[in-house]
Amino acid sequence: MISTISASVLALSSLPKIAVPSSRSHAFFFRRRRAFPIRVAAVPRNSAAEELKLGRASWRRGRDIRFVCFYDSDEKPRISSTENKDSGPGWPIFERWNVPWEWQTVILTMIACGLSFVLTGLAESTVVPYLGLQGGDLSLDEKAEILFAGQFFVTAAVLGVVYGITNSFRPFPDDIFHYEWKEPFDLRRGWLLWAGIGLSGAVLAIALAGVALAIFNGEKPEREADALSRLLPLIGNSNISTACLVGITGVLAPILEETVFRGFLMVSLTKWFSTPVSVVVSAAVFALAHLTPGEFPQLFVLGAALGFSYAQTHNLLTPITIHAFWNSGVILLLTFLQLQGYDIKELVQGN
Repeated sequence: MISTISASVLALSSLPKIAVPSSRSHAFFFRRRRAFPIRVAAVPRNSAAEELKLGRASWRRGRDIRFVCFYDSDEKPRISSTENKDSGPGWPIFERWNVPWEWQTVILTMIACGLSFVLTGLAESTVVPYLGLQGGDLSLDEKAEILFAGQFFVTAAVLGVVYGITNSFRPFPDDIFHYEWKEPFDLRRGWLLWAGIGLSGAVLAIALAGVALAIFNGEKPEREADALSRLLPLIGNSNISTACLVGITGVLAPILEETVFRGFLMVSLTKWFSTPVSVVVSAAVFALAHLTPGEFPQLFVLGAALGFSYAQTHNLLTPITIHAFWNSGVILLLTFLQLQGYDIKELVQGN
């Protein structure tokens, strides 16, 4: 064995020397599957005896050290999501994310998101009267514009908190906060294909949940005052108000909620739980965050559909698309019914 290693070392020592780059470099020992962006350089040759000792030491450690190379200090290593442990039985929907932060970061970020949401709302309620914009004196279009501006600042504040806290963990693995427009109809991870499948599944599941609740509860309870109820006076009022409502419900709200509840919370939970469990827990938190207990079952089912669709593609465009079509579809449908002469308030109150 020793003679074989010695012969290999002597053969390597006879190779021509390679000039070591003058730029600042760092050496890394490669271990198993971890790979870094590298620039090849030569290691100064040791004597045959020293190399033999290194070979024996490496052999005694189970060949843990493979070889030495250099990489530029300016280049940060990319972490591949394929290194994720316990990724499941082979289906993308069971794969777990390689989460770089710990539970303290998860708790801090979720608390900070809640506080930023509340504080931004309080700031808006203070600034609007200060600017002379009194609710009774505003037209419906102006109210819609103020609602859009308020949702924009809330979205910016909360996303700023999420990305600000997690920024210290960059570079992220490839599929954390990942947006990929390519191959939308790929059977395995096509974001648009699975958005359509997820949306269809959500509509069917929510309809079944509604039927089940009607059977078990008997008489249908009165609908709680939620965001949709507060938006009813603005629906179908004008093109401006409709555009603002679609912007709020179909663009800003989906980006905000899917980044927080799926892109951050659900992904973080896969560090400790399986992906299906993480989907269920994040869906429950998503439903509770809407503060409408009477609609918890429907919101939970929607959150689960969003979570499983995201787990299939690992692409945030998937749940954002489902959420956008769901919200804006409701607004556009109610607008159409309003224009046809229906009493949308009665329709909404009657679910």
